[in-house]
Amino acid sequence: MDAVYQNLAIARKKTNIFDSLKISPKKYLLLTAHRQENVDDKKKLRNIINGVQTLSREHGVPVIYPVHPRTLKRLKEFRISVPKELTIVDPLGFLEFLQLESQAMLVVTDSGGVQEETCILKVPCITLRENTERPETLEVGSNMLVGTDLQRIVKGSRAMVRRKRSWKVPFGDGTAGKKIINILEKKLR
Repeated sequence: MDAVYQNLAIARKKTNIFDSLKISPKKYLLLTAHRQENVDDKKKLRNIINGVQTLSREHGVPVIYPVHPRTLKRLKEFRISVPKELTIVDPLGFLEFLQLESQAMLVVTDSGGVQEETCILKVPCITLRENTERPETLEVGSNMLVGTDLQRIVKGSRAMVRRKRSWKVPFGDGTAGKKIINILEKKLR
């Protein structure tokens, strides 16, 4: 949590991904899909692309998709056309990605780390998997498992976009580093 907050502050000073992508904060969806079980399966990958296209149309906002090279290869191999609603971008550095993640209307992901970061950043998330190693995000309501079924993706996104961003973050308060230093200073005195 400390690292997310610290790096977000750095990102805001060093980069402005919104200008380069010509988007406004809270006016886009962010997609990350890279897991082998999702992108190496033609039907699942097609459902993900069709699902986020539907979400884009419903919400009237673009989808930003920093695409992994293997996923791009699969899109071509499976002859899945990328709809105009999706803005495909090269993989981003952590600071640029964190800036995008922090201001998204909704994040659609199959990444474990992204589920945790969106919870910390108070950004609703749907996860394109049937299980997660971050169950606390489900428990606090920042995340919903939707798998790769088109209808579940759409239904889950509708629920999460409407959800209040008032969940309690289960990963601490972002001051672990300060607390550690205070403890060490007391011990060394």
